[in-house]
Amino acid sequence: MFQRQILRATPRLSAQLRSPVLRSTLQRRFASTETKTTENAFVKERQAVKDHASATTELWRKISIYAVIPALILAGVNAYNLWNEHWEHWSHMPPLEERVEYSYQNIRSRNFPWGDGDKTLFWNKNVNYHNKDKVA
Repeated sequence: MFQRQILRATPRLSAQLRSPVLRSTLQRRFASTETKTTENAFVKERQAVKDHASATTELWRKISIYAVIPALILAGVNAYNLWNEHWEHWSHMPPLEERVEYSYQNIRSRNFPWGDGDKTLFWNKNVNYHNKDKVA
């Protein structure tokens, strides 16, 4: 008797499963469950990316403040000391006019197209000197 009921219900059940109303309802249920799972995974992944970005940003901010700025200050102090030592050294040298000019210094195959033609583009009157008549 129980088997008969199952056999009678089988065609009805398969017809119900094939009906578009039930199929769309089941699809919506499965889709919504799948979407929630996908959304949760997406949201979790996105939150993990945001957390990683904020942690990395904080790390580089700390590196910039506590490592780079002191290093720049130390480099500036070192450069200032070297600059002063350099000019201290120059103050003990003879004046520019009295120094020996060697043949390889201030070679001019033709005049420069600016000024008096004797001075380079980066000429510094405190450091550079050229006397055309005085070549050793």
